[in-house]
Amino acid sequence: MDVTIVIPTKNAGQILDGCLHAVFHQLTEYSFEVVCVDSGSSDETLKIIKKYPCDLLEIRSEEFGHGKTRNLGASRGSGEYIVFLTQDAVPVNEHWLQEFIDAMKIDEEVVAGFGKHCPYPDCNLFDKRDLTAHFKNFGEINTIYAIDDQERYEKDENYRHMLAFFSDNNSCIKREIWTIYPYPDVDFAEDQIWARKMIELGYKKVYCPEAMVYHSHNYPLKTYLKRYYDEYKGLYNLHKYIIAPSRKVLLKMYLANVKSDFQYLKSISLSGYMTCYWFYYSLIRNLYRYYGGYLGGHYHEYSEEKKKQLDKKYSQQLMQRKA
Repeated sequence: MDVTIVIPTKNAGQILDGCLHAVFHQLTEYSFEVVCVDSGSSDETLKIIKKYPCDLLEIRSEEFGHGKTRNLGASRGSGEYIVFLTQDAVPVNEHWLQEFIDAMKIDEEVVAGFGKHCPYPDCNLFDKRDLTAHFKNFGEINTIYAIDDQERYEKDENYRHMLAFFSDNNSCIKREIWTIYPYPDVDFAEDQIWARKMIELGYKKVYCPEAMVYHSHNYPLKTYLKRYYDEYKGLYNLHKYIIAPSRKVLLKMYLANVKSDFQYLKSISLSGYMTCYWFYYSLIRNLYRYYGGYLGGHYHEYSEEKKKQLDKKYSQQLMQRKA
């Protein structure tokens, strides 16, 4: 078997049908199998999976872990390459898998790859802008990344972030490497923690812009505080990254970001009403981003009692595990 495609699922809804339909209609010379690991779905997810020739593994919700569940799915297959998708990531066309594996074979030292994320048509303005710009930074053609300047890697935070970026929404790794270095069993950023380790061990990763999936979110505004709290906790653990050293600096960053968003809104054709709507959206979301990011980034400085209080109030990851 050439490829094992692993998709963790839980209450995926109809979008999973689109994902699996796109996967099983790939035009590729590579043989592949699909492993779905479901952690307690109560909607139509299992019924959708059973429409397709998938290997379905069911686990209890409390057994789920971002790293260990993907390891479990990978262990069920035999493909030379392991591709990870999320249930809401839909391959854009029928050449996604062919492009991905071809890119992995460019250089024998490439042990991992990640593909482009395209926003869904209904994606909100700011995420569409940011998602497009983010992946454009990695190149317009297949591009290999490795540490080519150790001193820069140690000193340049942005350089480290670029080399460590990896996303299991749409990724691929060699099984021979995974058997030696499986994913860590962590609550957050298992993909980037793993990728950083591979980069620091001297391996290479490839960005394949032609291995495209639709993947974006329109989360309710009220959820962003908790999402950013967890995200910046993870970023500190991974990169020792802090969004701002003080609340005064944080306020300046917040105002600068809101100003930038407003300038962007003025640069595109919107009605007065929609400009006001999206400006309000920017005010609230950026407030949640910077406040949640500040709490999460400084989490390591707090007492154990305060950490428990903050997690109970703000951690979405904790809430999902309890659920």
